Amino acid sequence: MKFPGKLILPSIFLVVIAALFGFGGSVAQAQTTPDLSDKYYRAKVVKILETGEKAVEDSQTLKYQKLELQILNGDEKGKRVIIDHGATFVVSDSQMAQEGEQVIIAKTPELPGGKSVYYITDKYRLNNLIAIVLIFFATAIYFARKRGVTSIIGMLFSVFIIFYYIIPSISKGANPFWVCLGGSVVILLVSLYFSHGFNKRTSLALVSSFISLGLAAIINILFVSIAKLSGNGTEEVFYLQFANSSIDMRGLLLGGIIIGVLGVLDDVTTAQTAVVEEISLANNSFGFQELYKRGLSVGREHISSLVNTLVLAYAGISLPLLLLYSSQKSQPIWMAVNSAFIAEEIVRTLVGSTVLVLAVPITTILAAWAYSRKNSLLLNR
Repeated sequence: MKFPGKLILPSIFLVVIAALFGFGGSVAQAQTTPDLSDKYYRAKVVKILETGEKAVEDSQTLKYQKLELQILNGDEKGKRVIIDHGATFVVSDSQMAQEGEQVIIAKTPELPGGKSVYYITDKYRLNNLIAIVLIFFATAIYFARKRGVTSIIGMLFSVFIIFYYIIPSISKGANPFWVCLGGSVVILLVSLYFSHGFNKRTSLALVSSFISLGLAAIINILFVSIAKLSGNGTEEVFYLQFANSSIDMRGLLLGGIIIGVLGVLDDVTTAQTAVVEEISLANNSFGFQELYKRGLSVGREHISSLVNTLVLAYAGISLPLLLLYSSQKSQPIWMAVNSAFIAEEIVRTLVGSTVLVLAVPITTILAAWAYSRKNSLLLNR
């Protein structure tokens, strides 16, 4: 029977549109107090007026620069300002400004009896980031052709869901876990079909992904509860609590783990379904048991590499903080491992790894059942 792709496409967009109606309005609120936040501008380093080092306490010296900048955008476009960069805080060699480059500057609000102060917050790199993104898009499209284009569309849709549904909903006080879980369902539904096409293989991968995602939610809650985690293990969460006290930090941890699992889950289910289908095409006399056995043999190799990938990915992201913990010689190793931050990373890795391990046999069973039925029908003709 031919796969009913024409019926699935409208259904997908109906589900997505229905989900989008739940996104809610803007998270911005009318301001009732004067705006005391900094203003940010893009500026160009016109001239380096002075460069040197200043002595501070404990015989230390701090590098500094005196810079003339020209503002390039906003209500002060064209204005030139003189900025002291460094001297009162540490500036590394890579943070030193170069003549002609662009930087981001902030302007403090004017207070009664005072004046605004300008200071450099970061290098301006948006144009460079756009160039990198375009290189990635060009590479994907060149080598994957049509699949490259559709996978990019699926990726952009995922980003859209995260920034226009998940983040605003959580900011307005919705439960982060359920928001992330609902967003993940929509992301899987759309991105899988866009990336891999409207066919039986993708549908089997999608069903397997939904089952695995449900297991991920259960395992996630179980592991976080056993480890007694509250979601307050990182510095970012500490500041977030001051910015928005209505957010459930434990739910945010649970939701973040779900989003983290989602990306690799796509790879496991689609690859494993493809393996079983290719085995079935190579020998259409294989029944369910043979397809499952051979498919799982390949899947075991996939599991071993993916588990290692997850561990390395989380370690790479957390490397600065891991180094910070290791530098505290007065603290025993068991104290570092027991800390909320390290425990959260361990749980993230183990939830993801456990779900990926389970996703392989789940996908293999579904694919072996579907393609063994197809083989059976072909042989009986």
